[in-house]
Amino acid sequence: MAPIVVSLGNPLLDIQVAPNEGPAYLEKYGLKSNDAILAEEKHMPIYDDIVANAKVQYVAGGAAQNAARAAAYVLPQGSVAYIGSVGEDDLKQTLLSANEAEGVQSAYQTQAAPARTGACAVILSNHDRSLCTTLRAAEMFTPSHLSTPEISQLLDGAKYFYIEGFFLTHGLESALEVAKQASSKGKTVVLNLSAPFIPQFFKVQLEELLPHVDILIGNESEAEAYREAAGMGSATLAQVATSLAASSKSNASRPRLVVITQGADSTLVASSNASGIAANLSPEDENPKTFPVPKLAADKIVDTNGAGDMFAGGFLGSLAQGKSLNESIEIGHKLGQMCCGQIGPKLVWPKENVL
Repeated sequence: MAPIVVSLGNPLLDIQVAPNEGPAYLEKYGLKSNDAILAEEKHMPIYDDIVANAKVQYVAGGAAQNAARAAAYVLPQGSVAYIGSVGEDDLKQTLLSANEAEGVQSAYQTQAAPARTGACAVILSNHDRSLCTTLRAAEMFTPSHLSTPEISQLLDGAKYFYIEGFFLTHGLESALEVAKQASSKGKTVVLNLSAPFIPQFFKVQLEELLPHVDILIGNESEAEAYREAAGMGSATLAQVATSLAASSKSNASRPRLVVITQGADSTLVASSNASGIAANLSPEDENPKTFPVPKLAADKIVDTNGAGDMFAGGFLGSLAQGKSLNESIEIGHKLGQMCCGQIGPKLVWPKENVL
C-alpha cells in the first residue's frame, strides 16, 4: 500500500551514554541535563570521546524518524515513509535496517563521501536526557529531492505530513514546499517544535511555516521558550497554546490543534475553533482541554529519550487511522510510556496492541 503518513526530518544515529556515566560528560562539555542543542566547536570531540571511553549503545534516532517508527507501530504495514538526508556509510545502513524492521519506508537523499550521516550524543542522568547533535549530511538536504519521481509520488499519495522543528535550522524551503502543497489540498500538516532553541533562535522560520500547520506539538519547555520569544510575559501554558491555535492559517476550513505535553503530568490540547471540533474536541469539552497522563511507576522508567517523539508518532498514527482526538492522545501516552521502559527511542517488540 502507498504510505498515508510522510515524515520529514534529520536522520541521526543516537550514541547513548548510560545514566551512571552521564553526569561526568554533562560537566565536561558544559551540557544541561534536560536539553537538546546543536553541537558547537567545543562539543565536537564528544562523539569520539564517548565511543572510546564510555559504555555506549547505538540507537536509530532523529526526532521525525522516531515519530515515523511510532506511527508505523499503530498503522498497517507500508503506511509510513520517512524523508531525510544521510551519508553513504555504515550509520546509514544501521538506520535503514531499523526502519525496515519497524515497517517504515526510508526515502533518503544520499550525499556522496566525505559527507557522513548525522549523529546525536545522548547523555542520560536521573531520568533526564541531554541531546547534542552534529547534523553532518542531514543539513545537506536539498529541495530537488522532493521533485524526484519516487518522492513526488510519495507526497501525492500521503494524507498526513509530519515535520520536526529541528529541520527548520536548514530546510525551511523544503518544509514550506511540502506544507504548502499539502495544505492547499486539504491534507493534514503536523509540526513538532522539537526543542526550546527552535522558537528562541528560529522564530522567523517557525512563523513562516506556522500558517500551513494544522497540528502543532510541543512540550512545556518549548511552549515556554515560544512565550518568551513572542514577548507574552507571564502567560500560562493554556494561554500560549490558545494563542498559537488562533494564529493565522492558510487552510482556514480546518481548525488548528495545539498539543502541549507536560511529561508525566498531563497533556494540554487547544483548538482554534472556540466551539470545539467534531471528531476532535466536542462542543461540551473545555478548550483548552487537559488530558491526565496515567501514572508510571519510577521503576518502570529506564530512559526518557524519545518519549515525546513516540507520543507524537502514536498520536499521529492514531489520527491517521480515524481515531478520535481523545483516543489518539491516549495512544500517544501509551507509546510515550512504553518508550520510557526501553533504552533509547524504541518500542516493545514483538508489537503490543495499544489500540
